[in-house]
Amino acid sequence: MRDAAIADFLARAGWAEARRMSLAGDASNRRYDRLARDNGETAVLMDADPATGEDVRPFLAIARHLSSLGFSAPAILAEDSARGLLLLEDLGDDLFARLAARAPQLEEPLYAAATDLLARLHRAPLPEDLAPYGPAEMAELGCLPFRWYLPGQGLSAPEDEIAAVRAGLETLLAEAAPPSVLILRDYHAENLLWLPERDGVARVGLLDFQDARIGHPAYDLVSLLQDARRDVSPGVGARMRARYVAATGTDAAAFDRACAVAGAQRNLRIIGVFARLCLRDGKPGYLSMLPRVWGHLMRDLDHPALAGLREMLLRFLPPPEPDRLDRIASRCAPRR
Repeated sequence: MRDAAIADFLARAGWAEARRMSLAGDASNRRYDRLARDNGETAVLMDADPATGEDVRPFLAIARHLSSLGFSAPAILAEDSARGLLLLEDLGDDLFARLAARAPQLEEPLYAAATDLLARLHRAPLPEDLAPYGPAEMAELGCLPFRWYLPGQGLSAPEDEIAAVRAGLETLLAEAAPPSVLILRDYHAENLLWLPERDGVARVGLLDFQDARIGHPAYDLVSLLQDARRDVSPGVGARMRARYVAATGTDAAAFDRACAVAGAQRNLRIIGVFARLCLRDGKPGYLSMLPRVWGHLMRDLDHPALAGLREMLLRFLPPPEPDRLDRIASRCAPRR
């Protein structure tokens, strides 16, 4: 039935005869195919079946908002929101992660362009009807390791201790500036494409922003520099934070603190999500990234403002050593 819906959608969009080639997916239930016509034209099919809980409407809203501001989100060529099908502009294959791996000397200019984009985005008008990503929600998500990572190893923590971690994290988040800018939330090197033929911030192609919210300015910069999938050179990370501070006139000390708090929350959430992807969704490949994410978390917790949170977390959360990851992998659900 899904194949028939896709065939009908492509026929109505004028792409029925195009060749289809599968593209790498992500942690969601969305699938992507590249379509190619004989004349060399290409496009990307997003298959986000509502039956799996997907909804393309947030993607459409944010894509149009970003495009209206001059950023390089994929143009929408055809859409069927009810059936979760989109035909998108093909922005190519030059992901930042691939380019930096092939040519390490490109890492700094690529990350500089991505940092400049954030500085520009954070001065832009906000989209309408977008909810804030606030301290209470963030703190709850920061407790995901206690719900998935620990149980995946056959361990648990007392509920009162989990509540104390949640309260401590919420307090730290609330002490930062309130949510005030558009955050894309998955802003990292495998969701950014290099488009050198374009000008300025339009040289950075944007993908995977359907979970965008209103949040703290530090959030997406942390997402960029504390990447779960690749190691960013420490010097590059420090220079990009300084670059953002200089471009926005932000107080450096306050911003460093905000980065540590946002990073701790984000990395805790990722640890829980990656364990869940294995235990619930049958995707064990994400476990191999947990040591890197743990390293990011430890560096965030080194900030003096997070000393109390560090003490609470390390009382119950063990590092992702190989034997612990093996225990989680042994409980991996069948791939759905």
